Amino acid sequence: MAHDIVFFLASDDETAAATRLRGPGQAFDSVTCRFIEPDSAIAEWDMFFEEPSAEAPPLERLHGWRPWPAWVTPPLNDGVEVFALPQRLTRALAGASSAELEELAGRWTTRLRSADGDDMTDDDLLAVLQGVVRLAASAVSTGGRLYSWSF
Repeated sequence: MAHDIVFFLASDDETAAATRLRGPGQAFDSVTCRFIEPDSAIAEWDMFFEEPSAEAPPLERLHGWRPWPAWVTPPLNDGVEVFALPQRLTRALAGASSAELEELAGRWTTRLRSADGDDMTDDDLLAVLQGVVRLAASAVSTGGRLYSWSF
């Protein structure tokens, strides 16, 4: 499980890849959270918009979801990961209603609670999603892309 996760807006994959060693920092518009698996979160969000349901998907279904978030930099043995969010997810997040975000946050919370129990993140997951939606709207309007950096 990643300890620190930053969802951020960058102009392209090369710019996002340059964040690998130190993280996005203050140079990028971003949203931070802790103690989630960013690739699973991205896949779950994408699945929600492609196949809407209030029920959390079984883990086998979630882990079989395609396309799985793409690495921007090759994975090394240091725990740092930089993923690009799928463009269709960025567009879906940018157009999401408040009701959709609340439903997604509820589903995501349920899955994390069932998987992590007391070790679940104490971040406000709806607030995280709302921040990512703000970034998505900016990405759509500026032609940028959404990424996640985690360690």
